[in-house]
Amino acid sequence: MAALQGIKRRIRSVTSTRQITKAMQLVAASKLRRAQEAATGPQAYIEAAREVLVRLSGHAETQRHPLYQVRPVKQALAIVIAGDRGMAGAYNSNIFKALGRHLHEVNVPHQAICIGRHATLHVARASDIDELAAYHIDSGDADTALAQPVLQEALDLFRRGEVDAVYLVSTRFHSTIKQEASVRQLLPLTGRTDEPQTDRELEPSAEELLDVATTRLLEAEVLQAILEARASEQAARMMAMMNATDNAKELIEDLTLTYNDARQAAITQELAEISGGAEAISQSGNGA
Repeated sequence: MAALQGIKRRIRSVTSTRQITKAMQLVAASKLRRAQEAATGPQAYIEAAREVLVRLSGHAETQRHPLYQVRPVKQALAIVIAGDRGMAGAYNSNIFKALGRHLHEVNVPHQAICIGRHATLHVARASDIDELAAYHIDSGDADTALAQPVLQEALDLFRRGEVDAVYLVSTRFHSTIKQEASVRQLLPLTGRTDEPQTDRELEPSAEELLDVATTRLLEAEVLQAILEARASEQAARMMAMMNATDNAKELIEDLTLTYNDARQAAITQELAEISGGAEAISQSGNGA
């Protein structure tokens, strides 16, 4: 009986856990729909901004713009975007693995601007990267109120020469079942264009246009990374909770089968004992 009671308690415990994971799966699915719409919305704007920047990059003024200056990398900055919460499968750990590979490949001192509580916790434990600033990714809407201060700090550090390169470590959202942790360079920018460099006259001036267009593009890149990170986190959490719910269901089925087998064995044993006792009484009565 004690073994049966133990199995019943475990079934109740797993059933309760399954209800929690199912609820978390539904919440993540609801958040994912909104996050996915937000992540796919600005894509047309970003593509248009890139086209403008490519056209401007063909101007000779680009070579003198501070954000395009390539110099030996002695100190770098990483903008690391992770989640504020766990229970999202390998979402956060994949970001930190990508960051670790990047630090090993570049092999220069790094500072970090962390977006997301898990990014802050990871950088605090790491010995090869120092934290400059930390932000919560779920503190309000992922709009320019979050992207602007992050980008502005990175631009100031690069312009002052305190860092020679800026990298963005985040997760690209491809679909509900596919998210990819990646590291890409934000600064310095490289003027890539098929058009020959010219000295066309631009109004108000090439430097001002480059500065505004470049800043807006970088702001859009950071904002898009935040939006995709949010969508990726919710997708990873939904899939993790879906798998946990399915595993709990299978475990409940296995435990129920074990319980039924144990219960049947106990009933069989009780019947055998009753039959044995009745037979012993009958034999004793006959002997008397």
